[in-house]
Amino acid sequence: MSAPLPTNLEKGTSLWKDAWHRLFQNKLAVLGLFTVLFIFAACFIGGPIMHWMDIDPNKQSLADKFAGPSGDHLLGTDQLGRDFLVRILDGGQISLLIALLATLATVTIGIIYGGIAGYVGGRLGNTMMRIVDGLLAMPFLIVVILFREITKPRIELIGQFLIDEWEWNRDLVLRFSNILPLLVAIAAFGWLTMARIVRTQTASLAQQEFVEAARSLGISHTRILFRHIVPNMLGPIIIYATLTIPSFILYEATLSFLGLGIEPPNSSWGTLIKEGANYLETKTAMILFPSILFSLTLFAFNFLGDGLRDALDPKAAKD
Repeated sequence: MSAPLPTNLEKGTSLWKDAWHRLFQNKLAVLGLFTVLFIFAACFIGGPIMHWMDIDPNKQSLADKFAGPSGDHLLGTDQLGRDFLVRILDGGQISLLIALLATLATVTIGIIYGGIAGYVGGRLGNTMMRIVDGLLAMPFLIVVILFREITKPRIELIGQFLIDEWEWNRDLVLRFSNILPLLVAIAAFGWLTMARIVRTQTASLAQQEFVEAARSLGISHTRILFRHIVPNMLGPIIIYATLTIPSFILYEATLSFLGLGIEPPNSSWGTLIKEGANYLETKTAMILFPSILFSLTLFAFNFLGDGLRDALDPKAAKD
Protein backbone atom coordinates (compact mmCIF):
# COMPACT_ATOMS: atom_id res chain seq x y z
CA MET A 1 0.00 0.00 0.00
CA SER A 2 1.43 3.39 -1.04
CA ALA A 3 1.89 6.11 1.53
CA PRO A 4 -0.70 8.94 1.42
CA LEU A 5 0.41 12.16 -0.22
CA PRO A 6 1.11 15.05 2.15
CA THR A 7 -1.69 17.63 2.25
CA ASN A 8 0.45 20.66 3.09
CA LEU A 9 2.19 20.98 -0.28
CA GLU A 10 2.62 24.57 -1.47
CA LYS A 11 1.09 25.51 -4.80
CA GLY A 12 3.50 26.16 -7.61
CA THR A 13 4.06 29.62 -8.97
CA SER A 14 5.53 31.18 -12.09
CA LEU A 15 7.72 34.09 -13.11
CA TRP A 16 4.74 36.16 -14.27
CA LYS A 17 2.71 35.52 -11.10
CA ASP A 18 5.68 36.55 -8.97
CA ALA A 19 6.17 39.63 -11.15
CA TRP A 20 2.52 40.68 -10.74
CA HIS A 21 2.78 40.17 -7.00
CA ARG A 22 5.91 42.35 -6.80
CA LEU A 23 4.32 44.96 -9.08
CA PHE A 24 1.23 45.32 -6.87
CA GLN A 25 3.45 45.75 -3.82
CA ASN A 26 4.90 48.87 -5.45
CA LYS A 27 2.43 51.62 -4.58
CA LEU A 28 3.78 54.14 -7.10
CA ALA A 29 3.62 51.56 -9.90
CA VAL A 30 0.02 50.66 -9.00
CA LEU A 31 -0.87 54.36 -8.89
CA GLY A 32 0.77 54.78 -12.31
CA LEU A 33 -1.12 51.76 -13.71
CA PHE A 34 -4.54 52.99 -12.58
CA THR A 35 -3.76 56.53 -13.73
CA VAL A 36 -2.85 55.24 -17.19
CA LEU A 37 -6.05 53.16 -17.33
CA PHE A 38 -8.13 56.16 -16.26
CA ILE A 39 -6.58 58.45 -18.89
CA PHE A 40 -7.05 55.84 -21.62
CA ALA A 41 -10.66 55.32 -20.59
CA ALA A 42 -11.30 59.08 -20.54
CA CYS A 43 -9.77 59.62 -24.00
CA PHE A 44 -10.89 56.50 -25.86
CA ILE A 45 -14.28 56.00 -24.18
CA GLY A 46 -15.24 59.42 -22.86
CA GLY A 47 -14.23 61.15 -26.10
CA PRO A 48 -16.40 58.96 -28.39
CA ILE A 49 -19.30 59.28 -25.94
CA MET A 50 -19.14 63.06 -26.29
CA HIS A 51 -18.99 62.67 -30.06
CA TRP A 52 -22.10 60.49 -29.80
CA MET A 53 -23.75 63.29 -27.78
CA ASP A 54 -23.12 65.52 -30.84
CA ILE A 55 -20.38 67.59 -29.18
CA ASP A 56 -17.99 68.28 -32.05
CA PRO A 57 -14.43 69.23 -30.99
CA ASN A 58 -14.03 71.30 -34.18
CA LYS A 59 -17.39 73.11 -34.07
CA GLN A 60 -16.73 76.84 -33.79
CA SER A 61 -18.91 79.47 -32.13
CA LEU A 62 -17.20 82.83 -31.98
CA ALA A 63 -20.04 84.22 -29.87
CA ASP A 64 -19.06 81.74 -27.11
CA LYS A 65 -15.27 82.14 -27.23
CA PHE A 66 -13.47 81.95 -23.90
CA ALA A 67 -16.71 81.02 -22.14
CA GLY A 68 -16.29 79.84 -18.57
CA PRO A 69 -17.18 76.37 -17.26
CA SER A 70 -20.88 75.58 -17.47
CA GLY A 71 -23.30 72.71 -17.87
CA ASP A 72 -22.81 72.77 -21.63
CA HIS A 73 -19.03 73.19 -21.51
CA LEU A 74 -17.52 71.65 -18.39
CA LEU A 75 -14.09 73.25 -18.93
CA GLY A 76 -15.33 76.22 -20.93
CA THR A 77 -14.42 77.01 -24.53
CA ASP A 78 -11.29 78.08 -26.40
CA GLN A 79 -10.52 81.11 -28.57
CA LEU A 80 -12.85 79.84 -31.31
CA GLY A 81 -15.70 78.82 -29.04
CA ARG A 82 -14.94 75.08 -29.26
CA ASP A 83 -15.63 72.82 -26.28
CA PHE A 84 -12.30 72.63 -24.45
CA LEU A 85 -12.88 69.33 -22.62
CA VAL A 86 -13.73 67.49 -25.84
CA ARG A 87 -10.68 68.95 -27.55
CA ILE A 88 -8.45 67.78 -24.69
CA LEU A 89 -9.88 64.25 -24.86
CA ASP A 90 -9.73 64.26 -28.66
CA GLY A 91 -6.13 65.48 -28.52
CA GLY A 92 -5.32 62.76 -26.01
CA GLN A 93 -6.59 60.14 -28.45
CA ILE A 94 -4.16 61.35 -31.11
CA SER A 95 -1.18 61.73 -28.76
CA LEU A 96 -1.68 58.31 -27.18
CA LEU A 97 -2.47 56.65 -30.51
CA ILE A 98 0.73 57.95 -32.07
CA ALA A 99 2.76 56.85 -29.04
CA LEU A 100 1.22 53.36 -28.92
CA LEU A 101 1.44 52.64 -32.65
CA ALA A 102 4.98 54.04 -32.86
CA THR A 103 6.02 51.92 -29.87
CA LEU A 104 4.46 48.81 -31.43
CA ALA A 105 6.31 49.48 -34.68
CA THR A 106 9.66 50.17 -32.98
CA VAL A 107 9.39 47.08 -30.78
CA THR A 108 8.57 44.88 -33.80
CA ILE A 109 11.40 46.27 -35.94
CA GLY A 110 13.84 46.23 -33.03
CA ILE A 111 13.08 42.59 -32.16
CA ILE A 112 13.49 41.41 -35.74
CA TYR A 113 16.62 43.42 -36.52
CA GLY A 114 18.34 43.05 -33.14
CA GLY A 115 17.35 39.39 -32.86
CA ILE A 116 18.89 38.54 -36.24
CA ALA A 117 22.04 40.53 -35.46
CA GLY A 118 22.47 38.83 -32.08
CA TYR A 119 21.68 35.32 -33.30
CA VAL A 120 23.83 35.43 -36.45
CA GLY A 121 26.71 37.26 -34.77
CA GLY A 122 30.08 37.41 -36.47
CA ARG A 123 30.87 39.93 -39.17
CA LEU A 124 27.27 40.26 -40.37
CA GLY A 125 25.92 40.90 -36.88
CA ASN A 126 28.64 43.47 -36.16
CA THR A 127 27.99 45.24 -39.48
CA MET A 128 24.27 45.42 -38.69
CA MET A 129 24.98 47.01 -35.32
CA ARG A 130 27.47 49.50 -36.78
CA ILE A 131 24.63 50.71 -38.99
CA VAL A 132 22.52 51.18 -35.87
CA ASP A 133 25.37 53.07 -34.16
CA GLY A 134 25.67 55.35 -37.18
CA LEU A 135 21.94 56.13 -37.14
CA LEU A 136 22.01 56.73 -33.38
CA ALA A 137 24.74 59.33 -33.88
CA MET A 138 22.31 61.45 -35.93
CA PRO A 139 20.17 64.06 -34.09
CA PHE A 140 16.89 62.19 -33.64
CA LEU A 141 14.50 65.15 -33.58
CA ILE A 142 15.98 66.81 -36.67
CA VAL A 143 15.96 63.53 -38.62
CA VAL A 144 12.32 62.91 -37.64
CA ILE A 145 11.36 66.41 -38.85
CA LEU A 146 13.11 65.89 -42.20
CA PHE A 147 11.67 62.40 -42.65
CA ARG A 148 8.18 63.69 -41.83
CA GLU A 149 8.45 66.43 -44.45
CA ILE A 150 9.56 63.87 -47.06
CA THR A 151 6.76 61.37 -46.35
CA LYS A 152 3.94 63.88 -45.77
CA PRO A 153 3.18 64.74 -49.46
CA ARG A 154 3.11 61.05 -50.45
CA ILE A 155 0.78 60.09 -47.61
CA GLU A 156 -1.53 63.01 -48.43
CA LEU A 157 -1.59 61.87 -52.07
CA ILE A 158 -2.58 58.35 -51.02
CA GLY A 159 -5.28 59.79 -48.74
CA GLN A 160 -6.72 61.89 -51.55
CA PHE A 161 -6.77 58.81 -53.80
CA LEU A 162 -8.74 56.86 -51.18
CA ILE A 163 -11.25 59.70 -50.94
CA ASP A 164 -11.67 60.25 -54.69
CA GLU A 165 -11.41 56.72 -56.08
CA TRP A 166 -12.57 54.47 -53.25
CA GLU A 167 -14.96 57.01 -51.67
CA TRP A 168 -13.64 56.51 -48.14
CA ASN A 169 -14.91 58.78 -45.36
CA ARG A 170 -13.20 62.13 -45.92
CA ASP A 171 -12.92 63.19 -42.26
CA LEU A 172 -11.49 59.83 -41.20
CA VAL A 173 -8.95 59.73 -44.03
CA LEU A 174 -7.82 63.31 -43.43
CA ARG A 175 -7.46 62.58 -39.72
CA PHE A 176 -5.24 59.57 -40.27
CA SER A 177 -3.29 61.17 -43.12
CA ASN A 178 -2.49 63.91 -40.63
CA ILE A 179 -1.25 61.38 -38.07
CA LEU A 180 0.65 59.00 -40.35
CA PRO A 181 3.60 61.25 -41.40
CA LEU A 182 4.50 61.87 -37.76
CA LEU A 183 3.91 58.23 -36.83
CA VAL A 184 6.07 56.91 -39.66
CA ALA A 185 8.82 59.43 -38.93
CA ILE A 186 9.02 58.52 -35.22
CA ALA A 187 8.80 54.76 -35.85
CA ALA A 188 11.40 54.84 -38.63
CA PHE A 189 14.13 55.97 -36.23
CA GLY A 190 12.77 54.98 -32.83
CA TRP A 191 13.66 51.27 -33.04
CA LEU A 192 17.42 51.71 -32.78
CA THR A 193 17.76 51.45 -28.99
CA MET A 194 15.40 48.48 -28.91
CA ALA A 195 17.57 46.74 -31.52
CA ARG A 196 20.66 47.17 -29.31
CA ILE A 197 18.86 45.80 -26.25
CA VAL A 198 17.49 42.78 -28.16
CA ARG A 199 20.85 42.11 -29.81
CA THR A 200 22.63 41.93 -26.44
CA GLN A 201 19.97 39.67 -24.92
CA THR A 202 19.87 37.41 -27.99
CA ALA A 203 23.65 37.01 -28.13
CA SER A 204 23.61 35.92 -24.46
CA LEU A 205 20.65 33.52 -24.81
CA ALA A 206 22.03 31.99 -28.03
CA GLN A 207 24.81 30.39 -25.96
CA GLN A 208 22.44 28.73 -23.51
CA GLU A 209 21.93 24.97 -23.34
CA PHE A 210 18.27 25.01 -24.43
CA VAL A 211 19.27 26.68 -27.70
CA GLU A 212 22.00 24.08 -28.29
CA ALA A 213 19.44 21.35 -27.60
CA ALA A 214 17.02 22.90 -30.12
CA ARG A 215 19.77 23.03 -32.75
CA SER A 216 20.66 19.37 -32.14
CA LEU A 217 17.01 18.45 -32.79
CA GLY A 218 17.19 20.08 -36.22
CA ILE A 219 14.82 22.95 -35.42
CA SER A 220 15.12 25.81 -37.92
CA HIS A 221 17.00 28.96 -36.94
CA THR A 222 13.89 31.10 -37.43
CA ARG A 223 11.89 28.92 -35.05
CA ILE A 224 14.69 28.91 -32.49
CA LEU A 225 14.95 32.70 -32.59
CA PHE A 226 11.26 33.60 -32.47
CA ARG A 227 9.82 30.65 -30.53
CA HIS A 228 12.57 29.97 -28.02
CA ILE A 229 14.84 33.01 -27.63
CA VAL A 230 12.45 35.98 -28.00
CA PRO A 231 9.92 34.72 -25.39
CA ASN A 232 12.79 34.51 -22.87
CA MET A 233 13.51 38.24 -23.13
CA LEU A 234 9.95 39.55 -22.96
CA GLY A 235 10.74 41.15 -19.58
CA PRO A 236 13.28 43.71 -20.88
CA ILE A 237 11.16 44.28 -24.00
CA ILE A 238 8.03 45.09 -21.95
CA ILE A 239 10.02 47.37 -19.64
CA TYR A 240 11.57 49.30 -22.51
CA ALA A 241 8.26 49.55 -24.37
CA THR A 242 6.57 51.00 -21.27
CA LEU A 243 9.31 53.61 -20.91
CA THR A 244 9.27 54.37 -24.65
CA ILE A 245 5.61 55.41 -24.75
CA PRO A 246 6.09 58.61 -22.67
CA SER A 247 9.14 59.59 -24.73
CA PHE A 248 7.12 59.29 -27.95
CA ILE A 249 4.28 61.32 -26.40
CA LEU A 250 6.90 63.95 -25.59
CA TYR A 251 8.30 63.88 -29.15
CA GLU A 252 4.83 64.34 -30.62
CA ALA A 253 4.07 67.20 -28.24
CA THR A 254 7.39 68.87 -29.03
CA LEU A 255 6.87 68.67 -32.78
CA SER A 256 3.25 69.82 -32.50
CA PHE A 257 4.33 72.72 -30.27
CA LEU A 258 6.83 73.73 -32.96
CA GLY A 259 4.08 73.57 -35.59
CA LEU A 260 5.55 70.46 -37.25
CA GLY A 261 3.17 67.86 -35.88
CA ILE A 262 -0.60 67.58 -35.88
CA GLU A 263 -2.24 70.22 -38.05
CA PRO A 264 -5.54 72.09 -37.50
CA PRO A 265 -8.39 71.45 -37.11
CA ASN A 266 -7.15 68.25 -35.42
CA SER A 267 -5.69 68.65 -31.96
CA SER A 268 -3.16 66.91 -29.76
CA TRP A 269 -1.83 67.78 -26.35
CA GLY A 270 1.12 69.49 -28.03
CA THR A 271 -1.06 71.70 -30.22
CA LEU A 272 -3.34 72.56 -27.29
CA ILE A 273 -0.34 73.59 -25.18
CA LYS A 274 0.93 75.67 -28.09
CA GLU A 275 -2.44 77.42 -28.44
CA GLY A 276 -2.63 77.95 -24.69
CA ALA A 277 0.83 79.54 -24.64
CA ASN A 278 -0.54 82.37 -26.82
CA TYR A 279 -2.97 83.27 -24.02
CA LEU A 280 -0.73 82.48 -21.06
CA GLU A 281 -1.28 85.78 -19.25
CA THR A 282 -5.00 86.19 -19.92
CA LYS A 283 -6.45 82.65 -20.12
CA THR A 284 -4.19 80.45 -18.01
CA ALA A 285 -6.66 77.55 -18.04
CA MET A 286 -6.03 77.00 -21.75
CA ILE A 287 -2.47 75.88 -21.09
CA LEU A 288 -3.04 74.59 -17.57
CA PHE A 289 -5.51 71.75 -18.24
CA PRO A 290 -3.72 70.05 -21.19
CA SER A 291 -0.36 70.52 -19.46
CA ILE A 292 -1.60 68.81 -16.29
CA LEU A 293 -3.02 65.85 -18.21
CA PHE A 294 0.12 65.64 -20.36
CA SER A 295 2.46 65.71 -17.33
CA LEU A 296 0.27 63.27 -15.41
CA THR A 297 0.46 60.80 -18.29
CA LEU A 298 4.25 61.04 -18.48
CA PHE A 299 4.65 60.54 -14.73
CA ALA A 300 2.21 57.61 -14.71
CA PHE A 301 4.00 55.77 -17.52
CA ASN A 302 7.39 56.38 -15.91
CA PHE A 303 6.20 55.09 -12.52
CA LEU A 304 4.65 52.05 -14.23
CA GLY A 305 7.83 51.41 -16.23
CA ASP A 306 10.01 51.61 -13.11
CA GLY A 307 7.64 49.25 -11.30
CA LEU A 308 7.70 46.75 -14.15
CA ARG A 309 11.49 46.87 -14.21
CA ASP A 310 11.66 46.08 -10.49
CA ALA A 311 9.00 43.37 -10.80
CA LEU A 312 10.45 41.58 -13.82
CA ASP A 313 14.10 42.00 -12.86
CA PRO A 314 14.30 41.98 -9.05
CA LYS A 315 18.07 41.37 -9.04
CA ALA A 316 18.72 44.58 -10.95
CA ALA A 317 16.37 46.43 -8.60
CA LYS A 318 18.42 45.31 -5.59
CA ASP A 319 21.64 46.46 -7.26
